[in-house]
Amino acid sequence: MSKRLDGKVAVVTGVSDRGIGGAIAERLADDGAAVTILWMERPDRLIHRLERREHPFVETRCDVTSSPSIKAAIDACMSEFGQVDILVNNAGIEDVHEFENGLDEVWERLLDVNLLGTMRMIRGVLPFLTEPDGVIVNISSVLGMAGCSGFGAYSATKAGLIGLTQSLAAELAPRRMRVVGVAPALVFTPMMQRHLAEGGADMEESLDQSHPLGVGAGRDVAAAVAFLASPEARWITGTTLPLGWMPNFPLPFGQPGAEKRTSKTLSQKSPASVEKIAPPQKDSDDRIEPAMPIADS
Repeated sequence: MSKRLDGKVAVVTGVSDRGIGGAIAERLADDGAAVTILWMERPDRLIHRLERREHPFVETRCDVTSSPSIKAAIDACMSEFGQVDILVNNAGIEDVHEFENGLDEVWERLLDVNLLGTMRMIRGVLPFLTEPDGVIVNISSVLGMAGCSGFGAYSATKAGLIGLTQSLAAELAPRRMRVVGVAPALVFTPMMQRHLAEGGADMEESLDQSHPLGVGAGRDVAAAVAFLASPEARWITGTTLPLGWMPNFPLPFGQPGAEKRTSKTLSQKSPASVEKIAPPQKDSDDRIEPAMPIADS
């Protein structure tokens, strides 16, 4: 039976045994693609699994902050497979610190890996990327779309990836190449486990509120990437897909038991403190002015 990525060659950066990159590489392989896995710490278990399946792959160390290292990795891929159809920019690092105490060198390091590293990989691969139908998938983050205290530098780099995805998609569209991204919420990885180890019940409650479908797994991100990289997504470009979260404003209405909680809260106020909402008013030009809260007198 044919698979949707048969005949394709994928390059995945930032691959590790327990991270998102390894899950993506394995899923693309399962869907039929030959894979070039680029790592900083050799993913021995993943490599062993691919060897047991006798699946075509290349593995090599690659530092995305070094253009010569990137060139060597691409040369290894081209020497083995002669083409690149899919590039997944997954390599990334994080740092958590209060903004006022941040160091220039920390920001520079994050930018160098997360944003400039992606730029270098795309520049290196683009001359070899299949035209038409080549696909670039950038791994951003929920923190590139929604803020979180302590993650200013990391969020800035991931938001930059979203902007790069949009602009580059427009630039490459005439060549029928696509550029897409995903923005995962929290996923069970070694990076996340460090934060969970420092948290407690309050953190668990916050995770429940911000993750309506629960915390994700690497395979959840990999499934989305595999779809976006496939011909099935041929009409999708320039967008970054949120995964595992949704923008919301948790008002205490419309929730189980909300009416009782709201009634109790209002009954505890004095009549003079309860606000009424005035109907919209028209001005002299017949424009509707917004309703304003009016306190009882």
